Amino acid sequence: MSNYRPETICVQGGYTPGSGEPRQIPIIQSTTFKYATSEEMGKLFDLESSGYFYSRLQNPTCDYVAAKIAALEGGAAAMLTSSGQAANFFALFNLASCGDHIVSSSSIYGGTFNLISVTMARMGVEATFVSPDCTAEELEAAFRPNTKAVFGETIANPALTVLDIEKFAAAAHAHGVPLIVDNTFATPVGCRPFDWGADIVTHSTTKYMDGHGTAVGGAIVDSGRFDWMAHADKFPGLCTPDESYHGITYAEKFGREGAFITKCTAQLMRDLGCTPSPQSAFYLNLGLESLHVRMQRHCENGQAVAEFLAAHPKVASVSYCGLPGDKYHALAKKYLPRGSCGVVSFELKGGREAAGIFMRHLKLAAIETHVADARTCCLNPASSTHRQMTDEQLAAAGVPAGLIRISCGLESGEDLIDDIRQALEAVN
Repeated sequence: MSNYRPETICVQGGYTPGSGEPRQIPIIQSTTFKYATSEEMGKLFDLESSGYFYSRLQNPTCDYVAAKIAALEGGAAAMLTSSGQAANFFALFNLASCGDHIVSSSSIYGGTFNLISVTMARMGVEATFVSPDCTAEELEAAFRPNTKAVFGETIANPALTVLDIEKFAAAAHAHGVPLIVDNTFATPVGCRPFDWGADIVTHSTTKYMDGHGTAVGGAIVDSGRFDWMAHADKFPGLCTPDESYHGITYAEKFGREGAFITKCTAQLMRDLGCTPSPQSAFYLNLGLESLHVRMQRHCENGQAVAEFLAAHPKVASVSYCGLPGDKYHALAKKYLPRGSCGVVSFELKGGREAAGIFMRHLKLAAIETHVADARTCCLNPASSTHRQMTDEQLAAAGVPAGLIRISCGLESGEDLIDDIRQALEAVN
């Protein structure tokens, strides 16, 4: 399937039924799998043969869907997780442990920022955050001898900054570490980070990939290109024997194409169990089958709404990389030539009060914490996710009190604009 275009992979990737087998991916709703002999099962526990023995580690339905996502990203191997947070944690913790260090873009989803800066810090993993707009010299200064990975988001949530993937990849590789990119907002339909030098990609599949607010999930995809053994001193978990699996060295036994995902499954999924249900994977696959069609409409609506807002006198500013005047427009043309996403951030001149009035008068757009859904949803961080902060603190964090994030769904673009227009008319 890797030779086909994204549209074809969305529909048919990951699963090819044989004669008389189900056309749709089957839901293997079973925790366990039967074997005729202990010797057969023993080979699975020794990682000597492939197969399934317990769905906490792997399940056929989940693997079919992971294979589709791997093909979409142009990767060598992939796995599903129970959430996007789990995907980012697994991807980082598979490389960095107590005493290690991570370099990350500062413009990332708040939950991921907390994961790295608070929870992983409690586990002994330090992090240095750099602006996505940093110079090459500033990025270079962030590295330490114990740095194990670099992390960023293709399109940051909710700031909508665009990561210069080539710049961050070059810096990571100069220090012998991989670049991990969260590609949730762009999706592989809009951008394939591997084409620009990234080594590992993560997703919150809860967003556009699912696309219908049906199931929480995540995914990790490995490009299969990073040479772990060339930097064996940095990655002992991959390049030295794992005594919990009879001394297997992942990078030697499974090579560049399989080492990262095999270790992530065999160790982290085994011990932490952040596995998705087969039913959730099935729902995800239904979303993936229309991803290429939906993303085109999301981007069209996002562009139209951004242009309308940019011309409105009650709007102070608009963040959307599809706008020619946007700070990240040039990077978007390079990395996102097919469009970015349907999420637009804008600030009203009346601040927090104006934002509240605007939100109360919306009719089509629902007030939700969700984003990247078939239905348009909207959020004012100052009155919800960031309501514990003062206006001064919000401004310092780059989330002004009047900021609104609107995720444009699949409705008529004209109807969305009409809804936004009438809500703005209510603002004094």
